[in-house]
Amino acid sequence: MTDTMQSPSPSAPDAEPIIRMEAVDKWFGQFQVLTGINLNVRAGERIVVCGPSGSGKSTLIRCINRLETVQSGRIVVNGIDLTAGGKNVDSVRQEVGMVFQQFNLFPHLTVLQNCMLAPMRSRGLSRDEAETIAMKYLQRVRIPEQAHKYPSQLSGGQQQRVAIARALCMTPKIMLFDEPTSALDPEMVKEVLDTMVSLAEEGMTMLCVTHEMGFARSVADRVIFMAEGKIIEEAPPQQFFSHPQHETTRNFLGQILNSQHAH
Repeated sequence: MTDTMQSPSPSAPDAEPIIRMEAVDKWFGQFQVLTGINLNVRAGERIVVCGPSGSGKSTLIRCINRLETVQSGRIVVNGIDLTAGGKNVDSVRQEVGMVFQQFNLFPHLTVLQNCMLAPMRSRGLSRDEAETIAMKYLQRVRIPEQAHKYPSQLSGGQQQRVAIARALCMTPKIMLFDEPTSALDPEMVKEVLDTMVSLAEEGMTMLCVTHEMGFARSVADRVIFMAEGKIIEEAPPQQFFSHPQHETTRNFLGQILNSQHAH
């Protein structure tokens, strides 16, 4: 068989999705936070997840690297069934980078040490290798000069860029962002979004929970709208913003776009 007959390229529509969620349900106690979630994400696709507070957006993406476990349904990431548990969870976590609302950096470690920790522990890199990779990604998020400072010496925007660099040091196939700009002062939001835009341009598979609709318009391949634990609507940004199908979506967009114009 010739090389040209190999499996389809990742962007081919019929390729196995890199993330597949099938009929996923999740409860916190008596409260059902996710209901019947079905979602396929192809490699290189950029998804923005939005919706009102408490709609299950953060829980949805936290299930993709098993920070939250689900009660029923299946989640397959990069061909590995997360719902089977055990070693599968560790292998998936190595492929999935996560950036949180609060930067979650270790305060007692320098920026460089924060970035070196996981590659040395999980990937078994030597100190020198880990440092080379860490500096490469600190350069990538445009703050190499902050390498020897501690998180408390940086602005919120710089800390969030360190958190992105730290996730990239594990060379993940997928990046998850959970409201990465919502804890930042308005003047710092742009520097973090710019970093995310440039990642998107390099073809990284990304799922971002965010209220930054400008980012969704310019970067997303699809916008997913959630309410009350369900996916209510999903569409390419152009269609999502100009012709939302559901009243809930229209109300949400009305509120959020008004508040963003007000700033």
